[in-house]
Amino acid sequence: MAALVGRGVRDMLKRADFMIVPRRQRHKKKWAATEPKFPATRLALQNFDMTYSVQFGDLWPSIRVSLLSEQKYGALVNNFAAWDRVSAELEQLSARDFVNEAIFHGEPEPENGQTAAPPPASWACSPNLRCFTFARGDVSRFPPARLGSLGVMDYYLMDAASLLPVLALGLQPGDTVLDLCAAPGGKTLALLQTGCCRNLAANDLSTSRAGRLQKVLHSYVPQDVRDRNRVRVTSWDGRKWGELEGDIYDRVFSLVAEIQAVWILAESWLYHLSAREVWVLVDVPCTADRHSLHEEENNIFKRSRKKERQMLPMLQVQLLAAGLLATKPGGHVVYSTCSLSHLQNEYVVQGTIELLANQYDIKVHVEDLTHFRKLFMDTFSFFPSCQVGELVIPNLMANFGPMYFCKMCRMT
Repeated sequence: MAALVGRGVRDMLKRADFMIVPRRQRHKKKWAATEPKFPATRLALQNFDMTYSVQFGDLWPSIRVSLLSEQKYGALVNNFAAWDRVSAELEQLSARDFVNEAIFHGEPEPENGQTAAPPPASWACSPNLRCFTFARGDVSRFPPARLGSLGVMDYYLMDAASLLPVLALGLQPGDTVLDLCAAPGGKTLALLQTGCCRNLAANDLSTSRAGRLQKVLHSYVPQDVRDRNRVRVTSWDGRKWGELEGDIYDRVFSLVAEIQAVWILAESWLYHLSAREVWVLVDVPCTADRHSLHEEENNIFKRSRKKERQMLPMLQVQLLAAGLLATKPGGHVVYSTCSLSHLQNEYVVQGTIELLANQYDIKVHVEDLTHFRKLFMDTFSFFPSCQVGELVIPNLMANFGPMYFCKMCRMT
């Protein structure tokens, strides 16, 4: 399978530069005017019905109705606010901290916001994250976050499944962190909540989205914390990242990536790097399945964006390859999307691994996250048949996701 995917990816890359617009599109106004005009959300559902019914079989009807239903959220507690009071208030709503409930199995958390002792190595979860969710089948909503007594917002509402890639990073105190898919800010905020970041760089390809990220940081993170963690926000295209920064990042012991856009380290900031691990979190551009079914604005299933949608897997391969090329042997990469498509998930991972093996003689190992699935199976519904990585699938009883994530280690 991996060989077939790799050949498919290489063929797609070769064809990319020669792709032309079909001749009839030069007269689009003449022939398109007679076609029925469907909203992008309807086109997305038609596409999903054709592809996902084959990919998921009997599971698709359940996933489908869940995608069309209201999404569940989690409340990520802001550790820079009065987190103990906020946690108590969320508990009064009958919500539960799914992270610590799973990791500590009822053992008491450390007091005074101190860094928790790391969980067993097999769990490899980033510490100090508190995220409350309502129980399975409970469709209650969290009230809007409010400004707390310490001048920052109390909690951040997000799809709780989006926290799983951050947990999978397994950050430790003193790590240098790169977040390459930072906007709108939930994952970046979660990285800071761990208390592990000695340096944190955040990027998003879109300058407007990077602006939203800045607003989130200002609302949730005190200025002195941003200064202490050397938080930087930038907007770069990451496809050439491996070429431009490969030599520099080879000097870093470890790198973790989940790729969407690219962040290029400022040369002056590099002098602060030592033998500590550098972790990179990147969430690639994808079809964003749930958004595609509910929002017309910026919907990638618009007819005018068909070619862009078809080229997504190639872009994802380029970004993932760039991240892996920038790592030093022994470094780690976490790849993540919010799509159900195996073409954007497992196939991208497998195709990129084969591409690096054939063209660069680089060996990449996919880490087994089965234990991670078992750890959080009481909160999320996982697809049982992923070839590589893990996939959270929407379920009416636990309507989070979709969220795919895969952790890799560059061996050579």
